[in-house]
Amino acid sequence: MKIAVASQNRREITDHTGRCRKFWIYEIETGTISHKALLELAKEQSFHDSSPHNPSPLDDVQVLIAMGMGTGLVRRLESMDIKPVITTEINPDKAVEDYLNGTLRTKPAEPHEHGHKHAR
Repeated sequence: MKIAVASQNRREITDHTGRCRKFWIYEIETGTISHKALLELAKEQSFHDSSPHNPSPLDDVQVLIAMGMGTGLVRRLESMDIKPVITTEINPDKAVEDYLNGTLRTKPAEPHEHGHKHAR
């Protein structure tokens, strides 16, 4: 299994996932982290600037953890067979460990309106 964690500054979990271009990718084997690598996207590959109809470098992850995302991104991830997880945890490593242990603090997605159209 692969878990992506949105982390624009590479230290803390990002709140605005749609514009995030840096993700920690955790590879999980037998319930533990076996590998961790940073994936950096080009601006046009961010969720905000890319079409939901085009392939994404995140297509092979099963879970995406972030501190915030709108309901539109939640639906987009679900259509990609990626489980969106919104947490109050700020530490990426702790969030993944807690997710694997079933103890990650989560919160629901909120409506996200900001007055402009997303790429199609």
